[in-house]
Amino acid sequence: MTRERVRFGLWYDFRHPAPRAESFESFYSSCLEQIAWAEELGFESVWLTEHHFCEDGYTPSPLVIAGAIAARTRSMRIGTNLMLLPIADPIRVAEDAAAVSILSGGRFDLGVGLGYRQLEFDEFKVPIRNRPSRMEEGVEIIRRAWRGEPIRFSGRRFEIGDVAVGPVPEHPPRILMGGMSEPAIHRAARIGDGFLSTGGIGHDIYRAALAAEGRSGEIFAGHWAIISPDPEAEARKLEPHILYQANNYIDWGAFGPPGEVPRFPTGKDALNEGLYECWDANTAIKELTRFLRDSPEIRDVHFWAQFPGEPVESGSRRIQYMASEVLPEVRKALEISGES
Repeated sequence: MTRERVRFGLWYDFRHPAPRAESFESFYSSCLEQIAWAEELGFESVWLTEHHFCEDGYTPSPLVIAGAIAARTRSMRIGTNLMLLPIADPIRVAEDAAAVSILSGGRFDLGVGLGYRQLEFDEFKVPIRNRPSRMEEGVEIIRRAWRGEPIRFSGRRFEIGDVAVGPVPEHPPRILMGGMSEPAIHRAARIGDGFLSTGGIGHDIYRAALAAEGRSGEIFAGHWAIISPDPEAEARKLEPHILYQANNYIDWGAFGPPGEVPRFPTGKDALNEGLYECWDANTAIKELTRFLRDSPEIRDVHFWAQFPGEPVESGSRRIQYMASEVLPEVRKALEISGES
C-alpha cells in the first residue's frame, strides 16, 4: 500500500547517573549537539520522556527541553513519548505545548500516558486511582484550550471557567497516547490522534480497537533495538547500562506491580529476556522492513540515543552507523515495494 514516508528518530530520557564524568550542564549541551548533528545525518524526529524525583535526572521537564531542541533544529519533528498527563495541570500543559508548537513552526506532537509510579502520584497529591478520569478530562481540556475559545469545562476532576488560553498555536499538536495495557490502548484508539507503542506491544489491539470505533489511526513506535557493526561486543559493553535501565522500570512498576515482576539478575539476562534486540546492519534492515510492512499504520520509529550512564559519544557511534548503513536501505526497500 502507498503511505506517508516513515520517519526515523531518536529517543531521550536525559538520565545521567552517578558517578558522573561531566556536569548536567555539559551533558545537556552534548545531547543537544548530538540531536542537531543527527538531523544533519537524516534522522527526522526526536522524542522525550518524563519521570520525577530520580537521582539520575530522568527528564522532569520535557517541554522545556523540547523548546531548546526547536531552537537547534530546522525540520526534525519533536514529540513526547511520553508525558505523565494525570499528574499535571492540563491548562499549563496546553500553554507550554502551544509555545513549543509556535517556537518549532508546528513541528511538535504531544504524547501522553497514564503513568504508574506511586511516588510521583503521592508527591503531586494525585490519587493514582484517578488516572483514567484525569487523562480523559485532561485531553478534552487541552483540545478546547487550543481552539482559542472559552474552555468552560466541568468534570469529575477539573473545573475550568470562562477563560481562553493564548496564544493559540497555528498548528495544534497531535495528542498521541501511549500504554501497554488493553484499556490504555483502547483509550488511545477512542480519543487519541495516534498510538505511542513500546517494543511493538499492542499493535494488534490498537488495530482492533480502531476498527471497533470506526476510526483510522497512526502508530509512533518506540523501538528497543541496539544496532551496531558487532552486536555481541556492543551488548557486552552495554550490559551494566541495560541492567540499570530495565531494573529501574521494573522497580517503578512499568511492567506490573512492583515486587511482583522479578528483576533481572544480570545485564545479559535483561538483554536476552527483555525488550531489547541486538542487530547488525543486515539484520536491522531485514527486521525493520518486516516490522514496517507488518504495521502499515506506523509513521515513526525511534530508538534510544544512548542508555543511562553510557557516554554520549558511544551512542553517537550507533547513530552514525544507523544513518549510513541501515536507514537508507530500509527506506529504499519500502520505496521499491511501494509502501513509503
